[in-house]
Amino acid sequence: MGVLDGVKVIEVAGIGPGPFAAMMLADMGADVLRIDRPAGGRGLSLGNTDKDVLARGRRSVALDLKSPDGLAVLLDLVETADVLLEGYRPGVAERLGFGPDDCHARNERLVYGRMTGWGQDGPQASRAGHDLTYLSTAGVVAHMAGRDGAPAVPINLVGDFGGGGMLLVVGVLGALVERSTSGRGQVVDAAIVDGAALQMAMVYGMRAGGLWPNERGANLLDGGAPFYDHYRCADGGYVAVGALEPQFYAALMQGLGLEGEEIAGSQWDMRRWPEWRARIAEVFATRTRDEWAADLEPTDACVAAVLTMEESVEHPHNQARGLHVEAFGVTQPAPAPRFSRTPSGTPTSPAAPGEHSAEALADWGVDRDRIAKLQEAGVVHQT
Repeated sequence: MGVLDGVKVIEVAGIGPGPFAAMMLADMGADVLRIDRPAGGRGLSLGNTDKDVLARGRRSVALDLKSPDGLAVLLDLVETADVLLEGYRPGVAERLGFGPDDCHARNERLVYGRMTGWGQDGPQASRAGHDLTYLSTAGVVAHMAGRDGAPAVPINLVGDFGGGGMLLVVGVLGALVERSTSGRGQVVDAAIVDGAALQMAMVYGMRAGGLWPNERGANLLDGGAPFYDHYRCADGGYVAVGALEPQFYAALMQGLGLEGEEIAGSQWDMRRWPEWRARIAEVFATRTRDEWAADLEPTDACVAAVLTMEESVEHPHNQARGLHVEAFGVTQPAPAPRFSRTPSGTPTSPAAPGEHSAEALADWGVDRDRIAKLQEAGVVHQT
């Protein structure tokens, strides 16, 4: 059960942002059927597929899409599906015979979600890439400071998952809403480079308004401001400081015992930010991370201990919120967002490729005798 209960999704297996989008739809209650390759595996493997959190919550059919009979099965499934997700380079699905035109000829209500790095058109559309290359082209990492003045190498959250998978989910849900009035599906072209650029909207506005004047590492939200940064503590741990507003900055100064010094009244003097950073760092270095967190987290100083994944699971707020769940032997993020009437359930374990082939195909309307013949012919594989 869930907010998408009754929605049927075909996921042509891929890696990264595509599976993440499928995971979110499954978390929200959609019946997601993953089409895996007969040889097994889903591209980049975690080594332990039974621990692959991105693959949670859906069944797997191993189907040879290069076989005419395998393609015929997929197109038959399309007839009753609401959504199809694929992450091939532009033109590949068309060559295999299940591009948008092929699928819409069988089901004009289908929402066809395409997940790529560069998008369906443009001079780089067919080129290889990964999160970091898309972020670089989108003008994102140039404004993230890393070691020795180089651009940062962020975890693939901004590109693959925020700019890619979540963008695809938003597009699919929007197309489903529009379909409720038009009665017709459409193609959702979700590109990581598009989504990464979209997330820079506020920075573009700040730049145009003169609030982002400098190169990386010297602006308000990129580590340039001494009141928006990480500080090392006496035990080697770190705290995060996000005291942007004047009242929060005042609370920070009070918590650090600096309210009587000149720094307390010079928050926005950018010329003195290096000096103020050194002073704040000096104070934070006098106590441990957890000592600072115990004193400052309950206040409006906007300070928090920088936690590891394991520590985050144990944090009282996260436990009270149910931020994590234990499922199939893995501690993992709980489904989100939360719904008042149709809450998402506990995720089910990831399927091995082909684990549910016969069962799932039958549930989706494929005749059992046909399934048996396809298994004998090696078109459908059952784990």
